[in-house]
Amino acid sequence: MTSNESQRFRYSEAPVWDWQRAYYEQKGLEAWTENQVPQYITSNPMIATAYAEMIFGFLQDLANKGQITETVTILELGAGVGRLAHQILLKLIELKDFAGIDLPPFRYVLTDLVAENVRGWREHPSMQSFIQQGIVDFARFDAVADTELKLVVAGTVIRPGDLKQPLLLIANYFFDSIPQELIYIGDGEIYECDLLVQSPDRRHDLEPAEMLKNMTLSYEYRRAPEYSADNYPYSELITLYKEELEDSHILFPAIGLSCLERLNRLSQSGYVLITADKGDHRLDNWKFAEPPEFVLHGSFSLTANYHAIQYVLEQQGAHTRFTTHHYKDLNVGCMLMVDEPIRYVNTRLAYHRFVERFGPDDFFSMKQWVDSRIESMELKHILPFWRLGGYDAEFLIHSATHISSLLPDASDEEMLDIQSGIHTMWSSYYVMEQQGGLAFLAGQLLYEMYMYEDAKRFLEISLVADPSNHNPAVLYDLAVCCYELELEEETLSYTHKVLALEPDHEEAVALLQSFELS
Repeated sequence: MTSNESQRFRYSEAPVWDWQRAYYEQKGLEAWTENQVPQYITSNPMIATAYAEMIFGFLQDLANKGQITETVTILELGAGVGRLAHQILLKLIELKDFAGIDLPPFRYVLTDLVAENVRGWREHPSMQSFIQQGIVDFARFDAVADTELKLVVAGTVIRPGDLKQPLLLIANYFFDSIPQELIYIGDGEIYECDLLVQSPDRRHDLEPAEMLKNMTLSYEYRRAPEYSADNYPYSELITLYKEELEDSHILFPAIGLSCLERLNRLSQSGYVLITADKGDHRLDNWKFAEPPEFVLHGSFSLTANYHAIQYVLEQQGAHTRFTTHHYKDLNVGCMLMVDEPIRYVNTRLAYHRFVERFGPDDFFSMKQWVDSRIESMELKHILPFWRLGGYDAEFLIHSATHISSLLPDASDEEMLDIQSGIHTMWSSYYVMEQQGGLAFLAGQLLYEMYMYEDAKRFLEISLVADPSNHNPAVLYDLAVCCYELELEEETLSYTHKVLALEPDHEEAVALLQSFELS
């Protein structure tokens, strides 16, 4: 189409969804590792802890019902780079080992629309131990149409009715990124909002992200009596909207609800949905809503209509929970579509303790405040916050320079806590492109605290992971570590490497001379 032409589409059928799909197919896991698509807020250790606690509570509830023989399937929809799954599994295993009680076995299945992402998880180094334990698997899943799951590792297919245990679903930034309908309520009538899409020019060689960036959108409205028909599956919800809303644009998650219905059929016992997104469950916050904004980040996201999802599931008998306080960046919900959901006491208690009282959204707001004021904080403030956040790698990356400046006045106890925190952080780190840089920061801090054995380990990891760290400063630090550890051959090796790069390096020359004199 020319720059002056536009085409009209039903909202859920507009080409923007094809461009979104093409973007993820083109980028694969790089969509997240290049810091284009947001992933930290829904995959940090704090939210993983909250989810692991709810899953652990769910496993306890099943055990209390005597259901400990059949495997529980934990299914993550749109699992992104895989970081959340990795964090959840680590924390879930820790809880299980600590409790030492009989629980049903479980497997965690990561899913995505893009086959390349599924292959990437299968080959990812941080997934291998879970694969060997038989607790993780992977499947391609199209939320728009698929009715079964083909497991990559097990080589089996999960079809409707195959699962005896309730399915546990995780959906972060999922409902806001799959096709939705857009309706408008005005004067007690329902209109469908069609999308008029105008592309920049005739060129067909634009990248998907460029197509999204340069598109021009507008809306046209048409009467949609089919939404009010008695046989429309969500007619009661539409009636409520007509009665309570005026001059309001509503993103309607028909495909999201259909996806939940198809997944529900996989199990004989229903499902539990744990979900987080930007999107409100309060009807008042949909009143007088303007047309939705496409938030671009390589791909795009909209807003999840949690009110519609909650309403429909409750009409079907689910027990649902969202926080009583208002969310700021991330609304976290838990919905139990199972028989007698009130009996799932441990699941509900876990939501209360780890979301309602203080949850991922609260932590993210605090982290934004801390990040902006890190330079004014002391170690007695930094270390508890790092601990609260589950010894998150991103926080250390952000605060390492300031921590380094505080080390000359640090107590022995504080330095030991930094050392312990680094080890905890590294043991749960999901290998990504910044691995070399993170290892370097950890090694430098340990070096500055005279913890030479640990410093040597991390600095050597940084050399392997990041060739740019092969510089005189890092090599000299390694030479000193080896010298302090009385590793003569390695000391000489690193010293010679320093001098090969910088023949006049005074400290390296002096170190070499000390060996020649001895």
